[in-house]
This record gives sequence, structure tokens and C-alpha cells, in this order.
Amino acid sequence: MTLPARRLTTAAALATALLAAGCGRGSDTPKTASTASTAAVADVAAPSATTTVEKTRVEVIKGSGGGGFDPAGIYRRESPGVVTIISAGLKASGIVPGSNNGGGLGSGFVISSDGEVATNAHVVTSGEGGSITEAKRVYVRFPDGNQVSAKIVGFDPFADVALLKVNPAGLRLRPLPLGSTKGLKVGAPVAAIGSPFGEEQSLSVGVISATNRSIDSLTGFSTSGAIQTDAAINHGNSGGPLLASGGDVLGINSQIRTESGDGTGVGFAVPVDIVKRSVDQLRAEGEAHYAYLGVSSRALYPQVAARFHLPVDKGVWVQEVPAGGPAAKAGIRAGTKEIRFQEEKWFVGGDIIVGVDDIKIKDDGDLAQGLIPYRPGQKVALKIYRGGRPMSVSVTLGERPLSKPPGG
Repeated sequence: MTLPARRLTTAAALATALLAAGCGRGSDTPKTASTASTAAVADVAAPSATTTVEKTRVEVIKGSGGGGFDPAGIYRRESPGVVTIISAGLKASGIVPGSNNGGGLGSGFVISSDGEVATNAHVVTSGEGGSITEAKRVYVRFPDGNQVSAKIVGFDPFADVALLKVNPAGLRLRPLPLGSTKGLKVGAPVAAIGSPFGEEQSLSVGVISATNRSIDSLTGFSTSGAIQTDAAINHGNSGGPLLASGGDVLGINSQIRTESGDGTGVGFAVPVDIVKRSVDQLRAEGEAHYAYLGVSSRALYPQVAARFHLPVDKGVWVQEVPAGGPAAKAGIRAGTKEIRFQEEKWFVGGDIIVGVDDIKIKDDGDLAQGLIPYRPGQKVALKIYRGGRPMSVSVTLGERPLSKPPGG
């Protein structure tokens, strides 16, 4: 099953709650779960008094220049920037419906000397889609023992990213460098640092198992471009960094896919390129906006193209177009006739999308990622094939809704 690396509790109840926590969604098939840990408590105790000093200490530590994979060195340099996130006043499920007594625990990491901390949205919220609510109180615990209140600057439910802010006065801050997934190779070594099952400052290592995966978000839409890793990711790891050999952040650990409910499956991280976009918007506006096309499509492959005599064997074949959406208003056509091929249902006769402006589209992931740089209200030129002929259609993009409409 797929689980979030999700919430746990703190204070006296934390020790036992951590070991029993976890959350998933019922299904007959393997699921993905967030990696934050959960447990229900009457409330979460306020943090104890912290040490006060006159100035914020910002540490900038150079990475090792050796170029090899040195887990001990990565941990020594980067772990001071990894924090534990404690949330309280979440809407609890399974105890008293509608109550606000849920608590949680996850991970996060410092990204600026101003006291900004990145984590997963599901670490500091509960619910999905239009029913998402923020935790009433959030605390950040640093490796040196300081524990302070944090403000939720904003959260992005589509990418499962949240930006927190603490008062940096008196704190020892170690911002982690944000890297890039450009050129990321399967097999590259990585390290994860976080609080699995509440065991803070834990290190696990592994490799990149795959790239460009699609994972569930907190909405009806998927997050594309996710990183898959075999580094151990468990409940409580949510929001922590996935680090490259040089110590730069490649992504935010978010989910595990497992049959047993523990970390013996594979883990997934939201790619840092998407994290940067989310953080920039949250910092500027307090929320994130995504462009919306409004189609349901399926990726082509050579056998499908041959079976249905299509002009191309790469691209996405439009299956459904929700009424009233941007694509529908632009005249994009859906399939009209249902035919089964290789045990799957296809709606034939629709447009085939092969490009967005100058971006080539080979599969659904390309289409989703190709739209990320755009804002609602912008126009794009969809390069399509209709009736075997290439053409271009101008579409004014809409605002992506929190819940995916039928057919789109």
C-alpha cells in the first residue's frame, strides 16, 4: 500500500504513539502512503523554555571536495539543518469525528537564514482536496534541543510542500543547499535524514531507483517527476531531505509504497525543482497556483499506434474533455468510440497532443510537467494531430481546482 510518512504525537504520549503511528488509504491494491506519523491525543503540550542568545547563528559549511559518496560526511555537514516538525490541533480521524485533537510529527529542513523551513504539506495539515485544514499550532525542534513555535506561511497541496517560518533570534541555523534533478541518474547514491517513528536525526542511505514517477498529492491530481529511492523511508520521515552525494537537496521525502505498512517497500520524494517553485510562490503569495488544461489522456506506444492506424507512436491521446474546461473551450476533441486493446479500454477518435509550445510531449508525465512553468490565464499553443493531420490550437489555461473534475 502507499502511505504518507505521516504524523506522530509529542510530550509524554509521544514515545508510545510513535511506534504505533501510521496512516494509509484503503485499497485492494498496493498503495502509496505519506511518511508522516499520526496518532490521536487529547492535545500536544507546549514546548519547554528555550535557551536565548543575542544573535542568530547561521552556519555555512563547505562540502567535501572528494566527489565520492561519504554518508558520514553528509550527515556531519547536513544533519544540523534537519529538524523535527510537531503539529497540534489537527482534525482527528477515527476518534471523535470533527474534533481538533489530532497531533502529528514529521521532518523538515532549514532553507534560509531568515528562519524558513521546508516540509511536506501533509505534516502540518489534515484532510484532502477542498477539506484540507491547517494545524492550529506548529513547533520546530532543532538538533541542539531548541524547540520554537512556527508559522505556516503557506502550503501547496498539489506538490505536498509547506513553508514554515520561525523567529531566528537565538537559534543556530544551518540552511541546506537546494540542488537540481537535472541530469539525475538511476543508481546515483543518496541519503535521507529525518525522524522515522520519532527517532530524530536518523540517517538512511540508498540509490535513486527511478525518476519521473507519478505519486498522489493531497488533491485529485498527481505529482509528476517524483524521485523513487530504496533508501529507507518510514513514518515520520515526511518532510525531510533526500540528499545527493555533495549534500545538496534533491527532494522532500514524502511517501512509501509498501505491502506491509513499513519502510521495506520503495520511497518517493517530491523533486527539488518543484519544491523551489512551490516555496517561491508560498513566500510571495502564501499559496501556490497551477495552470489547468482540462483533459484526460493516455500515453501512446507503438502497438497502440499500429492497432488504430495513428500518425505518431509518441504523445498523449485525449480520452475525455470535461465540459466547460479550458481544453473544451478551445475545441480540443475527446475520443468517442470505446474499443478494447490488450485488455485495456481506449476511447478512439480524439486529438493526439505532441507538444505544448516548444515542449515535446511523449507521455502524460511530459504533459503535466510541461504545464508547470505556466500560470493560470496564460495562452499556450497545443501541437496536436487531428484526423491524421498536424495542427496547432491556442488554449487559455485555467486555474487547477483542488478536486479533479470527472474526465479531467
